[in-house]
Amino acid sequence: MNVPFGFGFTEIIIDIPDRNLSGILRANEIEKDSDESSIIFNALNHPIDSKRLQEIAKPGEKIAIITSDITRPMPSRKVLPFILSELKTASIPDEDILIVFALGSHRPHTDEEKIKIVGEQIFVQYRCVDSVGEFVHLGTTEAGTPVDIFKPVADADRRICLGNIEYHYFAGYSGGAKAIMPGVSTRDAIQANHSKMTDPRACAGQIDTNPVRQDIDSAIAFIPIDFIVNVVLDEHKHICHCVAGHFRAAHRKGCDLLDKLYRIEIPQKADVVIVSSGGYPKDINLYQAQKALDNASHAVKKGGTILWIASAAEGLGEKHFEDWMVNHAHPSEMIDHIQREFVLGGHKAAAIALVMEKAEIILITNLNQDLVKKIHLHTASNAQKALDDLLIKYGNDASVLAMPFGGATLPIVLNKQEC
Repeated sequence: MNVPFGFGFTEIIIDIPDRNLSGILRANEIEKDSDESSIIFNALNHPIDSKRLQEIAKPGEKIAIITSDITRPMPSRKVLPFILSELKTASIPDEDILIVFALGSHRPHTDEEKIKIVGEQIFVQYRCVDSVGEFVHLGTTEAGTPVDIFKPVADADRRICLGNIEYHYFAGYSGGAKAIMPGVSTRDAIQANHSKMTDPRACAGQIDTNPVRQDIDSAIAFIPIDFIVNVVLDEHKHICHCVAGHFRAAHRKGCDLLDKLYRIEIPQKADVVIVSSGGYPKDINLYQAQKALDNASHAVKKGGTILWIASAAEGLGEKHFEDWMVNHAHPSEMIDHIQREFVLGGHKAAAIALVMEKAEIILITNLNQDLVKKIHLHTASNAQKALDDLLIKYGNDASVLAMPFGGATLPIVLNKQEC
């Protein structure tokens, strides 16, 4: 069977023999409204554990709308007009509204990228800024994370957080209060929060007992969120669900909806897992594409192989990540290092190293092949030949699992819950 895998703005088609193909992980079938505008409108009109936004915001208040950066698939340009309409109904003038791009530890945007996120009309009509500049210290969580927040967000009278919900390899799920922590927090704050990723409860699809998410949510005691709007996207990046309202209650409802769509049971693990993030922007760099690799690790047998398809047109994507990947002599050293000293950026290198301990990784990428070797990964110039060789290696009965949207789909072995 020919299976397409997203690769940047294009796709790679791999012919997987029917006798070997144990499954193609796609979203579960659900009933959904095909009209994205109706989905957003209905969510804003029926907020969860909250008044409507137009009832919350008051004239004279400064409003900060925090939304995702260019590395996320959050369709801000589709959602923002509905939020701005609610604020207009509340008689909030345009000059009292600030749109903030939550960078976390990512690079700032160009103006062209900002326009791509929000649309030209909104970019011209409203102030749109990156979370770069002055930060203020508001307190410290019980877990010891400093709550250091981008000053324009901290100074706002109301904070509205946007995001998309998908599985996150150590925070459990994206979305919700992540727009604040790590979205508009300092690197030190992010590092303190993310250091909890080494806890075995910090894994994809786990939330109620997840120490990383608990710490994220506890930060909101110092910097309240007045309203969230979170979306769940289908495989084609179209909105299939939208939740709005209380930052925790609405987010948890969104997580439940995500599970119904993308939590996929498999009967057993496979010898070979072929995984792609789904293309741009999720494979814009290797730092982002790592999430798909982590999801694939739940589906591969110990001693198996993951064929990782990631364009990584912008390279590795983060300085510390690159330093760790290049400068450790062996992957196991990264794991030892992260246990001794948590370094933001290095944490993703260590996460990749953990997968390497379990399975071979062959990377299909636009990265220079010499660089791929330096970061301890195998590489192949042709994905089809790589699979054909693996089928020879594992034999005629080798099992192959395809994950064309690996950044979203979370495989769960039947009757076995594991991180």
